[in-house]
Amino acid sequence: MAEYNIYCDESCYLQNDHFNVMGFGCICIPKEKARETALNIKGIKRHYNCTQELKWIKVSPKNLSFYYSLVDYFFSNKNLTFRALVVENKESLDHETYNLGSHDSFYYKMYYQLLKNIVDRRNSGDTFNVYFDIKDCHSSFKIKKLQEVLTNYLHDFDATIITNMQIIRSNESELLQLNDFLLGSVMYKSRHLNSSTAKLSVVGYVENKSGCQLDYTNEPWKTKFNLFHFMPSFKRDI
Repeated sequence: MAEYNIYCDESCYLQNDHFNVMGFGCICIPKEKARETALNIKGIKRHYNCTQELKWIKVSPKNLSFYYSLVDYFFSNKNLTFRALVVENKESLDHETYNLGSHDSFYYKMYYQLLKNIVDRRNSGDTFNVYFDIKDCHSSFKIKKLQEVLTNYLHDFDATIITNMQIIRSNESELLQLNDFLLGSVMYKSRHLNSSTAKLSVVGYVENKSGCQLDYTNEPWKTKFNLFHFMPSFKRDI
């Protein structure tokens, strides 16, 4: 029996944000290793004099060695796993047919699919604490609703599997920041962006270390760095 922490975030998740790719990512780690790992990440930051909040958007040529070291640390740390779910062609989603007419309903379904792969691999008695980056004043409502959805899908009505769900600030969580960084690399490749040579370099480095292309689904049994790309059904003509 073990207790795990899962740190979650999403990218381009709003319905009308003019981005056609939507992403969800999470890092999972045994709770007993979370503090030690956070301190190690802080140590890497100090070594490269990059002590501010780690975010993918900040990747630049002058700090490439820092980002390479973070990637190296993730892949060398046996306690860390990462999973991302990418929704292709978001604008083609047919919410009326498949999602009760609601983009929010689809949003909760995708989070369920993201976490289901992790929870389904649990041993008997394993429990999970799930943390989300605070986004706006609606974050508390979304987490409450997501907890209801997961409870129903997982039949976890007495909260013996997911024992805690809460929102936290990313600037206070090194593991949430690491998740943002890894998800950012996946989304950059999946959105076919190429304006930053530094970000392209980091994407290539992650692909080399993971052994997979970030814009493709890899095998579900690859738990260290797991990617699933979802292609929704197209809207029906009326």
